[in-house]
Amino acid sequence: MAKKLTVGFGLAVIAVAFTAINLRAGISSLAPVIGQVADSFGVSNSTAGILTSLPGFCFAIMGWSAVPIARRLGLSPTLVAGSVALLVGLAIRPFVNSYWPFLLLTVLLIAGIAVANILLPAWVKEHSQGTHQVRLMMIYTAVLGASGAVGPLSALLFSGSSAWRWSLGVWVVPVVVQVVVWAIVLSRTKKDVPSAGVMPDPEALVEELENAEKKPAKPLPAQPVSDPGGSLIKSPTAIAMMLFFGIQSSGAYAQMGWLPAILVESGVSEAISSIALAVLGGLNVIGGVLMPWLLSRLNSVVSLPVILGVVTAGGWLGVMFAPTAAPLVWASMLGVGGMCFPLALALLTARTRSPLVTARLSGFVQPGGYIIAGIVPLLMGFLYSATGTWDAALILVTVMSLALIIFGVRAARNVFIDDELARQQ
Repeated sequence: MAKKLTVGFGLAVIAVAFTAINLRAGISSLAPVIGQVADSFGVSNSTAGILTSLPGFCFAIMGWSAVPIARRLGLSPTLVAGSVALLVGLAIRPFVNSYWPFLLLTVLLIAGIAVANILLPAWVKEHSQGTHQVRLMMIYTAVLGASGAVGPLSALLFSGSSAWRWSLGVWVVPVVVQVVVWAIVLSRTKKDVPSAGVMPDPEALVEELENAEKKPAKPLPAQPVSDPGGSLIKSPTAIAMMLFFGIQSSGAYAQMGWLPAILVESGVSEAISSIALAVLGGLNVIGGVLMPWLLSRLNSVVSLPVILGVVTAGGWLGVMFAPTAAPLVWASMLGVGGMCFPLALALLTARTRSPLVTARLSGFVQPGGYIIAGIVPLLMGFLYSATGTWDAALILVTVMSLALIIFGVRAARNVFIDDELARQQ
């Protein structure tokens, strides 16, 4: 018999939603005020720019360690620990008076974010099934997009020499709720180590989704599954997913780290630059709802990376050649292209059967991808310092956007990674 939610759907929704809202705001809220932070601490913009590469590198390091820790302690205990790290980092960071403690606290809070990024999809897989699983992933990716959208807007709420401290510190409030909710979840799940489980039959899941609002849910036929072993590095689909995820994430962190600075230097006001970043993130909300829904209904989604890659490249070209003409249009195009992120997240569960394989895949795809995501923003800053303009950096991200098409098409093929692993035996 298929497993049911062990914590109740309502509590699961609250836990997933409050975790997701905090996964981007702590990062995206920094971009509009990074210049103020540099001035306050008396460091150069290039030194402050190290902060733009931290998310990728921290996510990679924590990604490699999160799954082994979760296997030892359990998914929920590890998610609680990550939430506490995020709370400590966000609560103390606005009150430090030098750059290096600020940087270390940023590392701490990003480490907490990384734990949830890696483990929350596996937690959803472990504690839900059928329509509940799909809806929780929709909520996760949609709220994640909203987090990226509202994060930059906090910079518009405050003014004065200490404005950046308030715009960063305000985000501690939802994290307090996150910690409390996950403590309640932990009291019910205890040591929920990822384990082999059962997965609903795909055709029955589609039927269930189509009728969920029309009639009471009926039991879904299930197929027992387990981790088949094997190496993910030998799985073509897993490799394609990692590169697809990495290239998309590099663009996302380039946008969160540098887009406001690029627009401001090109003559766009600081307010419009912050709004542009918010618009970009807001469109990810649509993608968060759309992608899991599409994956549950379409036989093939290989055309989506093609469309999204072309739109992303067009947005970067607009920023390069006509930044002041229509900055919100270019940001909107980048936001539409950013729907590759919820697509990549949705594929983690859509292309696996076992929760153990989902956790393994997430721990493989995200760390490798985030190394790419850490390198690219750092390289953009280096290119800007070397050339004095953003042109070379914008060419780089445009070319990488087109590379999304190649790896995205391969990752989106209707192939279960469990089967590729089993064939290695």
